[in-house]
Amino acid sequence: MSKPYQPPLAPKNLPISDPWALFGGISPKRFMQDYWQKKPLLIRGAIPAFSMASQNGGPTLASPISYVELIQLASQEEVESRLIQSQPWRFEHGPFQKKAIPSLKKSSWTLLLQGMEAHHPAAANILSWFRFIPDARLDDLMISIAGVGGGVGPHFDSYDVFLIQMAGRRQWRISEQKDLSLNQKLPLKILQNFQCKQEWVLEPGDMLYLPPHVAHDGVALDAGCQTWSVGFRSPSFKELLQEGLWRLAESLENIPELEQKFADPKQTATTNAEQLPAELIKQLSTQLQKLKLHQIDAFLPGVTAYLSEPKQQAFFDGPSKPLNPNAFLKKLSQKHLKPSPQTRILSLGKTVYCNGEDVTRDQAPKVIAAWNTLSANKLFKASVMSDIQGSSLYEAYLAGWLIFEQ
Repeated sequence: MSKPYQPPLAPKNLPISDPWALFGGISPKRFMQDYWQKKPLLIRGAIPAFSMASQNGGPTLASPISYVELIQLASQEEVESRLIQSQPWRFEHGPFQKKAIPSLKKSSWTLLLQGMEAHHPAAANILSWFRFIPDARLDDLMISIAGVGGGVGPHFDSYDVFLIQMAGRRQWRISEQKDLSLNQKLPLKILQNFQCKQEWVLEPGDMLYLPPHVAHDGVALDAGCQTWSVGFRSPSFKELLQEGLWRLAESLENIPELEQKFADPKQTATTNAEQLPAELIKQLSTQLQKLKLHQIDAFLPGVTAYLSEPKQQAFFDGPSKPLNPNAFLKKLSQKHLKPSPQTRILSLGKTVYCNGEDVTRDQAPKVIAAWNTLSANKLFKASVMSDIQGSSLYEAYLAGWLIFEQ
């Protein structure tokens, strides 16, 4: 007999200097200092509730999300899912009909579901445990469910990952090898020459942290094996620069002075007509200096906006019966407003970006303060606020970006 584990929501103020069971009795500060992007860490009993339940003689704990629920989620268009099978290796993208997914009695298959924090509160609660790492670095929580022998083959990731065992057992083999060449004959990114250096069997409640580029291979030992993977974004500088520059170029639309036409009354006759005029170069240089486009402060808003964009699969549906501004204010004094599970919010100083947009520009001080609270705490409730109509806070509620707690 078993019952689903109910992961708690992390407290608003994380005790990052205190020892955590999640990291084997060391603090998040110590973890970041000694392990983050440096070396792997295996933590037995990272979630003590699993071992405590078995020791106390009560019902054992099961995953917060059952096989049946995961199969249902895999059938939905808004859920990014993949089915991987070996012998031979092959994979396909969802959504999937129920009959397309092997039963738990079958072996050598794995179902992967991305972005689960947007679709189940248990996954969102798990992610809240990791907010000692900047939100801008967080990607999502992926759930893997597999039959015996299921896995995705030996591979490496270009980002940090926490692998949390939630059901069944999984054997992990890892290697910090330098050879990361891939087998070009396979449809998946599987290493050509994987050489195991360490291996463990993880049981429910155990966790394995792996820095980027550590080769690893996980194989399910039990039917219904579930591994929850907390992954982190690692954008290239090229990606950040391209996206930041694109948004920086867009922001020039808000500067009327730039509508002025180039003029060169001092241009002299030239014998090098094919050359870009020195006067044009001079005036452009002056404009760039005025705009401070060569400084990081001008560039960061675009980068923050980009990193706050929701996933491509995100779908926002406004309230079926939206509250009018007065009713919205009344409810705001009674209930917490919070981001939709698919909403992303990031701050740059006191400027807040929600789903790619600056939601604090031209807003009243109380609205700006509300957004800063939402960005920091993911919750906001106010007893005194007025003139909400037309504010970005109310517009975000109408768009489904912000919702009220039930």
